[in-house]
Amino acid sequence: MADTSAEPVKRAARDGVALGLAVGTSGLAFGAAAVASGLSVAQACVLSIVAYTGASQFALAAAVAGGGNLIAGTASAVLLGSRNGLYGLRLASLLGFRGPFRLLAALGITDESTAVALGQPGRAAVRAGFLATFASLYLTWNAGTLAGALGAGRLGSPNSFGLDVVGPAAFLALLWPRLRDGRTERAVALAGAVIALAATPFCPPGLPVVLAAAAALGAALLPAAGAPGLGEDLGGRLSKGLGEDPRGAGAADERPCR
Repeated sequence: MADTSAEPVKRAARDGVALGLAVGTSGLAFGAAAVASGLSVAQACVLSIVAYTGASQFALAAAVAGGGNLIAGTASAVLLGSRNGLYGLRLASLLGFRGPFRLLAALGITDESTAVALGQPGRAAVRAGFLATFASLYLTWNAGTLAGALGAGRLGSPNSFGLDVVGPAAFLALLWPRLRDGRTERAVALAGAVIALAATPFCPPGLPVVLAAAAALGAALLPAAGAPGLGEDLGGRLSKGLGEDPRGAGAADERPCR
């Protein structure tokens, strides 16, 4: 019986390590791109250690390479990385970390660690998936940044390796099962894509991604406008809060913690 209960935790850890190692290799592309844009090896490495927000780091390097000033580059990076704050609001209650370790966990909140954590059935598995992804991705990303920065002159253009698409491709693979859940999920994804594409020609890098989140916000507010089933949904939430499951006895054991 112990083996059965431990299996979700082991699976979450395996998935987290595999994803972290795969996506972390794109640190090579960032290290090379950062040095090519004018940053030093030390600056590229410190940025990966402290900021650790891949897309934001690429945005900053692109702004510097394009002749933009540090303020404009930083603004773009902050806008693009602001989504991690929304992830943190969702993960805080699921992970349940306290004290100084909570600050360290905040550094590990990325698209990948969030996706792996939210896909798990219980708190132990959520933590295992999050920590495994964080550890493997952080170490691989920083090692890749150093290697890419040192070998920038020999690597040539980072785009020639296609490493810049590893992260988005891996994240799409994680999201795909959710897009198959129902029409609401697909509608939100489509609306977000339309918003991002429409805003791209007019907004600085990073802002279209933030604006695309409005699609999810709109979907979340739809029930409040009087959608059918609101009373039933509210009753179900109240029942869950009181420890009762409206689906019947035994169903609570099967419901994921999220």
